[in-house]
Amino acid sequence: MGAVMLRVSAIHAGYGPVQVLNGLTLEVSEGEVLCLMGRNGAGKTTLLRAIMGLIPLTGGEVMLDGEVISTLPAHEVPKRGVGLVPQGRRLFGDLTVAENLEVGLMTRGRGARVRDHVLTLFPRLRERLSQVSRTLSGGEQQMLAIARALCLEPKVLLLDEPTEGLQPSMIALIRDTVRDLKATGVATILIEQRVDVALSVADRIGFVSAGAVAEVAEAAALTATAPQFQTYVGV
Repeated sequence: MGAVMLRVSAIHAGYGPVQVLNGLTLEVSEGEVLCLMGRNGAGKTTLLRAIMGLIPLTGGEVMLDGEVISTLPAHEVPKRGVGLVPQGRRLFGDLTVAENLEVGLMTRGRGARVRDHVLTLFPRLRERLSQVSRTLSGGEQQMLAIARALCLEPKVLLLDEPTEGLQPSMIALIRDTVRDLKATGVATILIEQRVDVALSVADRIGFVSAGAVAEVAEAAALTATAPQFQTYVGV
């Protein structure tokens, strides 16, 4: 694995008077998949929003490739190379597959080379470029959401429960895609509730509890019956 690409240092954040993140610290390196697991309300999605600059920090900092990004306005964060695939996909439903990808490409001024690389990862999307995106299946929409984020050529990719609500064949496809991304060097933070998926793609698993990372373990050292899953995820 390469150098540390994203470093989150003791961040505090929340919504108005409600403090959600309490000194949360983590780091993820080039070509690494860090999977975050924890119960609902532990602060996982809030963390991704804080990294993207969508909610202000009240303490700590976020560094991307050695540069502090937590002081930037939210629209600048994707331009620095952080891609977010939010829970529920949030595509432009009335736009075609090609138009959705174009939105991603425009963010960092990327062109045909990047588009072609992304479509190589997702051949199914290449066959559906002119299709209106809300008419795609759930799994195809998730592919498109990931593909759009990859059009940024991100240094860091944030995935918020990408397998949620998908059928097993699509879950396998998303899992394989996350694995393929490792080879491109992108640093990935994956929020995932499925233990089997987490164990099959993650290099390390971070367990989030009460707005902090309570424990980080090498995925290879864990099994589905590891006590951490019971303690922090409740499966």
